[in-house]
Amino acid sequence: MLQLRDRLSAARGTKAINFKHVLLSVMIKSDSQADLARRTGLAQSTVSNIVRELQTADVLVSEPGRGARVCLAPTRNVAVGVHLGFNQATVVARRVDRPVTETHWEHVGSGANRGLGEIMPSLKQAVREAVAKTGRELEDVVSLGVAVPRMVDPRTGRFRTPVLPPWSEGDAPSDDLGEWLRVQGALDNDANLGALAEQTYGTDGHCEIVVYVKGSTGIGAGLVISSNPIRGHGMAGEIGHLVLDPDGMVCRCGGRGCLETIIGADALVRQAREALAGSVADVPYSLASLIERAQSGDAVCERVVRDAGRVLGRALALVCNLLNPDLIVLGGQLAAAQNLVLEPCRESLARYGLRGAVGPHSEFALKLSSMNPLSEAQGALVLGLTSLRRTDVEKD
Repeated sequence: MLQLRDRLSAARGTKAINFKHVLLSVMIKSDSQADLARRTGLAQSTVSNIVRELQTADVLVSEPGRGARVCLAPTRNVAVGVHLGFNQATVVARRVDRPVTETHWEHVGSGANRGLGEIMPSLKQAVREAVAKTGRELEDVVSLGVAVPRMVDPRTGRFRTPVLPPWSEGDAPSDDLGEWLRVQGALDNDANLGALAEQTYGTDGHCEIVVYVKGSTGIGAGLVISSNPIRGHGMAGEIGHLVLDPDGMVCRCGGRGCLETIIGADALVRQAREALAGSVADVPYSLASLIERAQSGDAVCERVVRDAGRVLGRALALVCNLLNPDLIVLGGQLAAAQNLVLEPCRESLARYGLRGAVGPHSEFALKLSSMNPLSEAQGALVLGLTSLRRTDVEKD
């Protein structure tokens, strides 16, 4: 069975780098040669020659017929992605010769709020179990990506200063897990990676601008343009810190009236509990319980969720007027409310967005994530594979 580790070491020279780029692209997603050329930015003739040589070396195989997918030959190797959220974590593992539908995953019922040292043993156990489900061993892991709900500097792969709670200076979860797995880990913001996963696996790949909105403890957004995540210096996509109410509550970022203070999990639960104070009925204790009650017909909880959708739609109208995206995908815990949040969100988009950007004759679409709650972890898996290119050297 194919062992890819040697082929994924640092490449020197343009030809070796192009071979590795095509190989990594197939590991991320088997595709036609035309789509591999689009995803890699290489000429179709270059991709065709590389595929032919890798087929001769029994590394790649092609399905019969014109436009057929290029796939990996059976391999031992596994890619891992971790989403380390505030209150929970998810680990995904996939043999890189398998499609995304054959991804295995494990859930951890606690997250970064416990502290990195406390959560690390549980994360490692979840990685062990997810990799075991692929039929392989930890030594077969070749890549690791980690998604976190905080701002990450893309130049360093570290948390941006100031490092906000629950993280502390010096925390480096991708380094800690990577050292344990004996691979080089990569770190990025979870909304960025949710967008990357949606653009890679959740569309036909031809949406130029994709925005992924994660609504959970906080509100974040990731942006992908032409298959490239837009990170800025680590602050891009911080939709949760758009100021919608200048006289509103103080946010953990130091601002006032941020979107997150209005429709973040704590804010929504607080609204419902205040409205139900003194009631004999049980009050929601989490966003999940709030959504469950709303879907069961609780008038207060339903109103809170619908209002959250309206406020989110107003914020997304600003995004649409600025960026004119092809697609916005809603993920995170808030997306579990489905039409209770999606319908009022669409109403606000229609009201506040430019008709040419969001109207019935535009190319725009708003939908729920088809991969929720695995989007961020799947994006982390893609990040781990793409990061294997960062040690390549253009010239011999």
